[in-house]
Amino acid sequence: MRALPLSAHLVAWGNAWLTGHVGLDEAADAMERASGPGVITAVPGEPGELPLRRGLAALRGAGLSALRLAKPAPGDPLGLAGPRELTVAAVAAGEAALAELDGRCMGLVPEDDHRGSSYVGVRWLGHPANAVNRAADATLAEADHALTLAMRAAAETLTGRGATEVRPELADALMSVRSAQRRGSPDGLAPGYPPRAHRVAALAGRLAIVVDAALADATTYADDDVRRDTLRDLDRAVRRALVAACDSVFEPPR
Repeated sequence: MRALPLSAHLVAWGNAWLTGHVGLDEAADAMERASGPGVITAVPGEPGELPLRRGLAALRGAGLSALRLAKPAPGDPLGLAGPRELTVAAVAAGEAALAELDGRCMGLVPEDDHRGSSYVGVRWLGHPANAVNRAADATLAEADHALTLAMRAAAETLTGRGATEVRPELADALMSVRSAQRRGSPDGLAPGYPPRAHRVAALAGRLAIVVDAALADATTYADDDVRRDTLRDLDRAVRRALVAACDSVFEPPR
């Protein structure tokens, strides 16, 4: 399972390219190491689908100035403002990238691209997108603080009251994430991002794996509203931390 969503790799390396920290080839190579070969559909003014490099270059020609991460969930379209077609597709995928172009936005939703027996890549499906008001978004510092609090609450809930009823591997996984946070570990972002963004993204990526596994096991928390709600709170904090980390390249220096 990937620690970071594909859209986070696209956004981080795309922004590193747009801000001049890497070239297009280096950015595309990094994206495709995470996903396999990529293609982009519905690029403005371009017929059919384009290979990733050509697609990114064409988007820049259409005024691409920034890429933003969306991490929506049912009832919480985080990073999106519609229209419905994009929101539905992004919620189903659990992620999307929002490309800010001259006077418009475009949503890019990943889907697996299988061709024949050996080709495995990703197709970025282009959708019209509404602009998102970023004024109310959490800063990286705010998202980092909220994630730390949510992680502590989840650890206490999973390893505290009635902990024997919890799948041991889930509690162990959460504790190992806390241990890795103290040690530090490689990040999944790109050049040009502040050190805090690298750390927050790495932590959120590891926590996302734990949360997804726990929430997918409906029987574990079927009769425990406290634990289920705690995990949902952690999921919200994880998604907001990933978005804030990927957006932090645009935050003014402090």
